[in-house]
Amino acid sequence: MSGTFVGMPAFPEAARDAVRDTTLRGNLRHATHTIRAKRAKAVAEVSDWAALREAGRRIKDHTLLHLDRYLEQLEAAVTAAGGTVHWAADAEEANRIVARLVRETGESEVVKVKSMATQEIGLNEALEAEGIRAYETDLAELIVQLGEDRPSHILVPAIHRNRGEIRDVFRSRMGHWGRPAPEGLTDSPAELAEAARLHLREKFLRAKVGISGANFMVAETGTLVVVESEGNGRMCLTLPETLISVVGIEKVVPSWRDLEVFLQTLPRSSTAERMNPYTSTWTGTTDGDGPRVFHLVLLDNGRTDTLADEVGRQALRCIRCSACLNVCPVYERAGGHAYGSVYPGPIGAILSPQLRGTGSAIDASLPYASSLCGACYDVCPVAIDIPEVLVHLRERVAQGGPVTREGNKVVLKPAAGHGAERAAMRAARWAFRHPGALRAGQRIASRTRRLHPRTLPGPGRAWTGSRDLPAVPPEPFRDWWQRTHGGQDGAR
Repeated sequence: MSGTFVGMPAFPEAARDAVRDTTLRGNLRHATHTIRAKRAKAVAEVSDWAALREAGRRIKDHTLLHLDRYLEQLEAAVTAAGGTVHWAADAEEANRIVARLVRETGESEVVKVKSMATQEIGLNEALEAEGIRAYETDLAELIVQLGEDRPSHILVPAIHRNRGEIRDVFRSRMGHWGRPAPEGLTDSPAELAEAARLHLREKFLRAKVGISGANFMVAETGTLVVVESEGNGRMCLTLPETLISVVGIEKVVPSWRDLEVFLQTLPRSSTAERMNPYTSTWTGTTDGDGPRVFHLVLLDNGRTDTLADEVGRQALRCIRCSACLNVCPVYERAGGHAYGSVYPGPIGAILSPQLRGTGSAIDASLPYASSLCGACYDVCPVAIDIPEVLVHLRERVAQGGPVTREGNKVVLKPAAGHGAERAAMRAARWAFRHPGALRAGQRIASRTRRLHPRTLPGPGRAWTGSRDLPAVPPEPFRDWWQRTHGGQDGAR
């Protein structure tokens, strides 16, 4: 999706290096535990949270099932309001459209609102190749850009950095991108925020072109919505003369009323706030108010292919709250860079392999980047069953099978290196289909348990290299049940 992550190793290798970084693990542990605790408190205040969650799921599923109709309605509404709609099948086309629109303004600089979609397509790199410099204005994105780094979290892209590291980045790099950091800058949060404010202010006042994504698009009115906490989005959305928004097609909702649900669940699940400090909405253009020219680039880039998968399509419900990252034990220890995508954590483990396919080592490994503990599903505000999709994608990687790619039905071959897994699954399938053999095997395993090794040999060595082999009980459950309850009346 983005040239930023080309050449990344498979998740196990990248994670192995990440867990050795004690500073990284400390930063992640502190940040995720803090956000997790605040979110739990904010959600507990809402008596109808379960109903809101179910409403969000239903709205998203309904919209996805009728996506063609709502996108056409959105296009008509945006056009009627004075905007121009462009359709981009993939990242290359989206980048080409945006670069052309910026060149037509005669400008060589743009200011950007934090946008996962533009990171997904590698827009900054594409604009740079065209001689156009893109300035990130979200504080965390600014830190990542100045440090020539990569984002590692959906909500807090610089979560892997601590205050001292941020101070050093500001001191050494800010002057190369504009106003330098103040002399004697410390790692005080207030001083760091003020340095960023001063650095960005001149860019806001000078920029003629703004680029954004959107959290939601309302089909009935053609309204786009951006929610944020710093006010930089409001500046980018109102001051420039031209606004270009790049938005994934799954971000549409049918009606203005549907926002009622998501504007309650999104802030609580992301920043643990009752409401967003800044919720910006705009509908086309208005004389004397905001940008004079508005372009909406609707991005597919694998979303239609994902929609064709009845199990995997639920990933498109995602509202990018990042709650699943903050509770994931794997993300907490490995960090976001190990996922090789702008979408890290549990949602990235199911979204990236669907948008990009499973042909690369990193994408084939992402469905295995989970303990399947289910914590991600429990906190998801739109009830995405991430463990279900992970297992579904593991089957795709190990077994191959039919999928949709670029609108065409193709049959994937099993990925290399999964022969032992396929053999184990076939053996398990045979055993479960033959209860007598399963019972005999369980009894043999119980009676020989003192002879069992602590680690598995051969391909199984990788599994027991980082976990204990479960102990076999003294007798199978079936035998225990028959011995203790089998002859009793009324036993259940």
